[in-house]
Amino acid sequence: MKNLLVWTGVVIGLSLSLLPSWGESWKPAPSPLMTRWAKDVSPDRVWPEYPRPQMVREKWVNLNGLWDYAVTPKDASQPEKWEGQILVPFCIESALSGVGRKVLPTERLWYHRKFTPPELPDGGRLLLHFGAVDWQTTVWVNGKQVGEHTGGYDPFTFDITEFLKPGENELVVAVWDPTDTGWQPRGKQVLDPKGIWYTAVTGIWQTVWLEPVPAQHIEKLKLVPDVDRECVIVTAYAPTGLTVRLKARFAGQDIAETRGAAGQPIELRIPQPKLWWPEEPNLYDLEVSLLSEGRVVDRVESYFGMRKVSVEKDEKGINRLMLNGRFVFQYGPLDQGWWPDGLYTPASDEALKFDIEMTKKFGMNMARKHVKYEPERWYYWCDKLGLLVWQDMPSGDAGRNEESRANFRKELKAMIDARFNHPSIIMWIPFNEGWGQHDTCDIVKWIKEYDPSRVVNEASGWHDNGCGDISDMHRYPGPGVRPIEEKRACVLGEFGGLGMPIPGHLWKEQGAWGYVAYADQEALTDAYCELLAQVRFLIPQGLCAAVYTQTSDVEIEVNGLMTYDREVIKIQVDRAAEAARRLHLPPPAVQVLVPTSEKQGQVWRYSTETPSENWMTPDFDDSTWKEGSGGFGTQGTPGAVVRTVWNTSDIWLRRSFNLEKLPEHSELALAIHHDEDAEVYLNGQLIKRTKGFLTGYTIVPLTGDAARKALKLGRNVLAVHCHQTRGGQYIDVGLSLIVEKE
Repeated sequence: MKNLLVWTGVVIGLSLSLLPSWGESWKPAPSPLMTRWAKDVSPDRVWPEYPRPQMVREKWVNLNGLWDYAVTPKDASQPEKWEGQILVPFCIESALSGVGRKVLPTERLWYHRKFTPPELPDGGRLLLHFGAVDWQTTVWVNGKQVGEHTGGYDPFTFDITEFLKPGENELVVAVWDPTDTGWQPRGKQVLDPKGIWYTAVTGIWQTVWLEPVPAQHIEKLKLVPDVDRECVIVTAYAPTGLTVRLKARFAGQDIAETRGAAGQPIELRIPQPKLWWPEEPNLYDLEVSLLSEGRVVDRVESYFGMRKVSVEKDEKGINRLMLNGRFVFQYGPLDQGWWPDGLYTPASDEALKFDIEMTKKFGMNMARKHVKYEPERWYYWCDKLGLLVWQDMPSGDAGRNEESRANFRKELKAMIDARFNHPSIIMWIPFNEGWGQHDTCDIVKWIKEYDPSRVVNEASGWHDNGCGDISDMHRYPGPGVRPIEEKRACVLGEFGGLGMPIPGHLWKEQGAWGYVAYADQEALTDAYCELLAQVRFLIPQGLCAAVYTQTSDVEIEVNGLMTYDREVIKIQVDRAAEAARRLHLPPPAVQVLVPTSEKQGQVWRYSTETPSENWMTPDFDDSTWKEGSGGFGTQGTPGAVVRTVWNTSDIWLRRSFNLEKLPEHSELALAIHHDEDAEVYLNGQLIKRTKGFLTGYTIVPLTGDAARKALKLGRNVLAVHCHQTRGGQYIDVGLSLIVEKE
């Protein structure tokens, strides 16, 4: 069952790392689970890759490695002694930090290290960059405070030139994080992890680095592709009065060049652009030079992709989520971005890339990055490998008070600014399932105005206010779709959650859970492929995209396509990829063979008393059974159309139908709504066993030969047993034929 797929990451840029060799003084803290990449982590080589792939300069200094640390009361001054060493950029709670301890909201985490500044150009500046620190950060250089920052996910920079001295310099960082006792965006972090809530992340969790720059330099770039006008609009933020020169290349060939004013949008024409698609992720290289009196004073390398995202009506008048003017059904995982050894931070760039490559191998073209956003290199690999991204805003209790609301908007803007240039990101999602949801339509309106190049999903699941571009529902195990809307496209923001614990690859051997449990890989794959087949029938009903829960197990959740340590691929990859591929085929026709009672009651024989063993066979005498119209159940059960009350633990049903002609070139399917477990027999042969419940009528293709072989000319008998334990209850069944279009 093990499928150990190892990939080699690609490093871009050059590092002038000044890290010393720390020998054997560091080792990971105890952890119930580690990934295979952890063995390659060492203090003298930890996240050595250039951290900002869309604005690359050749010279930089990586400050990742061993720092001193201490934990003090929140209001205490800087400690005089350090408790030990911590491996940056792994949070203190993680195994790879070498510490592995909790930091309480009443405490403050301190970092300390020394560094020798690199040589600066004449009049140059030295910038200190932090990829991300959770949550409130204060920084000192040589005992003087250089700046503060609030926000757990966005990058920030301090110019430390004026604080430097010759030779060795001292850097101190203090961090306070209230975790779930505060209102700040924090995603799924809690002090007491359980269920869908995970271990807290405190402190530095992305690369820290130094960058020498000229006195006049490019501060940031904004890249906006315009497919319709065949151009990319580039804004290079730099001192006013200077000139910016842009050069675009594709596959090593120069294709466009222009100049314009620094700080102003500049149109760079891209004739007959090679568009960015998931199956063909075309990227253009971009050289941006800053000129003063005709002389180059600064230069950075970047890249961009030409793609367009919109919601438009198809030929049947259904709103569709369009990519480059074409409806592309988007399917991918709920991607949490958690790791057993590094928590928010994977062990390496190779590990980061692995999840994306596996997502593609599963036949997926999209990922919903869930209530977290990643280091830039994750989006770089999505850009390069061709993976669409729906980006969640990290959730918190932002609606608690005015201060929390203002901070939410500040951190939301910071997220959009930080990841704006990546062509893979096509959707912003400010809220998930009502977590901290507030001022929804005002926030959606602001996002649409601030970034009109992408679509906005107001809230994935739960509280829908009717604004934005997307109507998003969650249904477990699902699938499902909301009714077609006049202005918005309909998506299934979460479904699935099929679980399978793998002993030896669990965060906790006891207490693991998923929405539905399966015993082995084949059973899990069968159920997974069946879900995707059901998704396919919803596409003609308006479904534009679906998000499966989830990429990997996370802590005690075991509903991942992979184990938490990424050692076991839990489904059969080839079958999963084929099931995903079929989502992009023309939808099949569905012909009713035996109707359900959804629209008109169908007569069944039924019993609530345990019958003899041959109750499902065609020759069984059911004349003493009661007669009633389907469906059978209790009022109030979601999606039920109750015509005959059934409120006992079990019910047995029988119904006969005549077949005059055996269908050719078609697939047999159940039309079923069950709550809870059901067994369906055709002429005495078990053709389907279901677990759990559905919340509506669903088409379920019957894979394998059993159902087809059981079907015969003349009289056929359909028999059903349904077992109920708690809550609502309902059962109704029919048969359909699936006919593929040429």
